Amino acid sequence: MSKAQVPSRADYKVFYPITTRWSDNDIYGHVNNVIYYSYFDTAANRYLIEEGGLDISDASIVGYVVNSGCEYHAPITYPESVVAGVRVDRLGNSSVQYGIAIFKEGEEQAAAHGHFVHVFVERAENKAVPIPGNLRAALERVLV
Repeated sequence: MSKAQVPSRADYKVFYPITTRWSDNDIYGHVNNVIYYSYFDTAANRYLIEEGGLDISDASIVGYVVNSGCEYHAPITYPESVVAGVRVDRLGNSSVQYGIAIFKEGEEQAAAHGHFVHVFVERAENKAVPIPGNLRAALERVLV
């Protein structure tokens, strides 16, 4: 586990519960590292859908993941309940870098934290475009 400074819940703006699954555990008996990226993706997209009005089925502009990273501080094991904390660390013209942390239920220090970068593209042309106003407004609300 990392010795880096461990974020706390106070460092994040919005929280979403995540249900761990039996299949999340690996042979070592804890949630596998790749599963955390799924948690990050779930939290960021849930925020965009619920707060920014993103229509993942029919929107002409969508966010593509271009970069992500994670630091691990404490193991999580199924069937523990966890919560994802979300914030925006950087907001550009066509991209956003989220800061996301995973907390065990009831714990103040993150079990893991990292970043997740979306570039917004016009779906049909597959080219970067400015972040739509409704999404930008939602992202600005959680910018740190």
